Amino acid sequence: MVGNKEKAPKDVTHVENVRLSENGHSIVILDQSALPNRTEYLTLSTLKEFYDAIFTLKVRGAPCIGIFAGYAMAVLASHVAQEMAPKIKNPEEFSKADFESFFGRLSALGEELNSSRPTAVNLSYAIRRMLGAAQAAYASEGLKSPEELTERLRSEATAIHKEDIEMCRKIAEAGLTLIKDGDGILTHCNAGPLATSRYGTALGPILLGKERGLEFHVFADETRPLLQGARLTSYELSKAGVDVTLICDNMASIVMKSGKVQACFVGCDRVAANGDTANKIGTSGVAILAKHYGIPFYVLGPSSTIDMATKTGADIVIEERNPDEIKKKFYAEPMALPEVKCYNPAFDVTDHELITAIVTEKGVIRPPYEEAFRALFG
Repeated sequence: MVGNKEKAPKDVTHVENVRLSENGHSIVILDQSALPNRTEYLTLSTLKEFYDAIFTLKVRGAPCIGIFAGYAMAVLASHVAQEMAPKIKNPEEFSKADFESFFGRLSALGEELNSSRPTAVNLSYAIRRMLGAAQAAYASEGLKSPEELTERLRSEATAIHKEDIEMCRKIAEAGLTLIKDGDGILTHCNAGPLATSRYGTALGPILLGKERGLEFHVFADETRPLLQGARLTSYELSKAGVDVTLICDNMASIVMKSGKVQACFVGCDRVAANGDTANKIGTSGVAILAKHYGIPFYVLGPSSTIDMATKTGADIVIEERNPDEIKKKFYAEPMALPEVKCYNPAFDVTDHELITAIVTEKGVIRPPYEEAFRALFG
């Protein structure tokens, strides 16, 4: 893993947080765990580095993880191709047995990568898509070597990235119809350009509206224990010139009660078939408060986040993380005794009945969600 420091990006809506290296053998990422105090880019080239980057939140946000996973599979495919090269008897013929060996190895690497964060559906979606592209390319395009297949997978990963940029723009446009100039908006965790591409999802309407001369006031929850709202959301909004106030998570109620919030915008890591939504821990509490105070609660994310194979939120696997994130992280000294137990789920599930609407690149989706999703996906 190679790292280098650069100046903070001036235009956060177009920050290049993930990209394939020029030679296609590594991925360059903006290390989100170092923000907001340091702007550091890392060059990653191995499965262990890819896994660690996701697990340690150097790369995070469901859409961003999907983009990263696409590029990771392309790089891993190049590794497999290099491993296979000496074993292929006829370099001019990529036999069925050769492909099966290539695909089996790549599938195993993808399965290991997928275990880094089980809750975010975009990770598994991107891995499945890349494997599907490999099968389709070999079956229909007459590829003659693992190198040709690897090049095809690089193109597929680039397509995933471009599609996300377009999806974020459409989500921003749809979400902007739900708010008006001068509104107060509360958000939880981070779903801006750093977590996606370009405008982001939950922050997309705010950033797009700012570009068009609209003014909003955003209350950003700090999002304990990893502080993505403090470190990342307030960073992005401040850099974009948006009026933002950082609040502790337990201050959301008083801000809502005082009439300062007209809408809540959050992202999502997985949406079940009935509309139940997994997002960063604390999201469901925000939704309950919003329901109590009569404030609309909107979930914004790409349609790839909707997992029709997951019936309800009860079927979503919730990642549990190291207790030291609660006790020690960001503190000079531990804030609890060593023997004190901690429960540290990374996500929670917001019941579909608390969600006013779900906004995707296909538009604003309102309940009943299961029926709306079936119409959407056919």
